[in-house]
Amino acid sequence: MPATDRAHHLLGVWNPSYEADAMEAHLEVLLRHARAHRAEESEEEDVYVWWGKVRSSNRQQPMAHLDQVLALDAMLGDGSERELHLYLTDYRSLYVAHVAEITSDDVLDDDDDDHVPSYYREAGLSCDCWFRLFDIRRVVADDTLAVIAELKKLRNVHYHDRPVSLYGGMVDLPLLVWRDDEVRWFDAALRERYTNGRFWVEFDAEQGGNAAMQAELRDHRFGPALWEALDPAARSFIASAEQIFRAHHRDAAFDLSPVAVNLARALELQVNLVLRHALRRAPRDVRLANVDGTTRDLADGTNWTLGALADAIDRDDARVAWLGEHLRKGRWFTGSLPSVVRMVAEVRNAAAHTEAVPREAVVRVRAQLVGVGCAGALVELAGVG
Repeated sequence: MPATDRAHHLLGVWNPSYEADAMEAHLEVLLRHARAHRAEESEEEDVYVWWGKVRSSNRQQPMAHLDQVLALDAMLGDGSERELHLYLTDYRSLYVAHVAEITSDDVLDDDDDDHVPSYYREAGLSCDCWFRLFDIRRVVADDTLAVIAELKKLRNVHYHDRPVSLYGGMVDLPLLVWRDDEVRWFDAALRERYTNGRFWVEFDAEQGGNAAMQAELRDHRFGPALWEALDPAARSFIASAEQIFRAHHRDAAFDLSPVAVNLARALELQVNLVLRHALRRAPRDVRLANVDGTTRDLADGTNWTLGALADAIDRDDARVAWLGEHLRKGRWFTGSLPSVVRMVAEVRNAAAHTEAVPREAVVRVRAQLVGVGCAGALVELAGVG
């Protein structure tokens, strides 16, 4: 990627010596405002939290590259659709925040305390700059190995564009970083479809508690490389499904429909991401498809349903040939995956229109996707790229 085309982002570290639960304190503020908005007590633009880059009392010099950090604020009003991200870690967990504003003004002087965790004022902390955050997504929870793998996807601008390492180059924070794949963590259409319009901070709060299951699936089912290739939301859906199944599959009275629904969401999300990323490089005639009687660009950012995805993958010979040639494991993607997608779509549609899905159908979906007695379509899909 040419240097001039790179979208720069930031990577910071929170220090538990300032506040033992610093991230939780920010999430609590953001969740409180999200719930107020959900209750129609405030506008969506009122949902935000301020994150301060705390100035160490031991540092005598000004913050390194502060001018470059503040300059990123200009891109927020340039009319582009680029997102500005602030990655945040304590080395055990990793979050990504949607930056709305960067300022060197002290927000504690601006009568905005309701959007600032109280510990900043209580501890008398001074900050080099402040980041106003619209939303925060959890990428990794309590898993240092996974944090290391995720951070390798970021390139450190001031360290010769080398991949970020927890054990080298983590100086002069926040780091100025970029990444090859330019992920849109906060895509509005994605959020609308997979969180029912809720903020990601709300989604993560509801999906919390599956970190151990995610680690188990990574280590004993997918393997680290394939697990980390999946979108974090897809990983969360899979772990939630597996957690429910393992806890209740012996209870004949328990409705296992949520297992099928969560796995279907994971499949739909990941196939959308793979197809969109692949077709952005394709000729226009390969990208265009008839969807419900309308010609649509399959790479336009729409999150297609499972049925539409299956048709998009295998119903056009030119597209089948192009995907087969340009995707890693492209022949599996165009040959084997569509039938699995259609099977899962049938079960998911049944779950949407009836009270419960037959247990044998849920067991079949789980076996086919996670891999019980077979390779597992989600495992295979993680290797497509």
